[in-house]
Amino acid sequence: METVEEDVEEYSWREVVLPHLVPVVPDAPPELERETGERRRGRDLLVAVDFGPNSKHAFDWALAHIARIADTVHLVHAVSSVHNDIVYEKSRELMEDLAIEAFKTLLVRTKARIVEGDAGKVICREADRLKPAAVILGTRGRGLIQSVLQGSVSEYCFHNCKAAPIIIVPGKEAGEQSVL
Repeated sequence: METVEEDVEEYSWREVVLPHLVPVVPDAPPELERETGERRRGRDLLVAVDFGPNSKHAFDWALAHIARIADTVHLVHAVSSVHNDIVYEKSRELMEDLAIEAFKTLLVRTKARIVEGDAGKVICREADRLKPAAVILGTRGRGLIQSVLQGSVSEYCFHNCKAAPIIIVPGKEAGEQSVL
């Protein structure tokens, strides 16, 4: 566990050691030589995750629509305390499962970080640190009144994250139409 000081505000985080699944290939295939530098180097994508189904849907959406083989997907999970071993272990298991799925689906590299603090502030702070190509997060699935009363992480990130474009993926229910 490291404590990092940025902008006079101190915060705690723990890096998650994910399984090393990607084999090391000595030379790039010739077809990659003709591609642009960004595509060959890959981009950083930040995906905010939690234990909710809408978070998983946003992760799946990012893999299907945004991520490419050379990219690195950075998983960020906000917790109340990084010193709680039970919370850390459950979060680590979640991130490990997502990393394995990302590798199996698209062969992308994954890095994971569990950060202590308010979810919206954590996501924006990590976006400032990484300068990703995009920040992808899901909605919690609350109604308008609940979001206004309790606040919305996606709305906070939309208004306060200036380091990268924010992509808010609606839940699966938002796309489904009810038939009467």
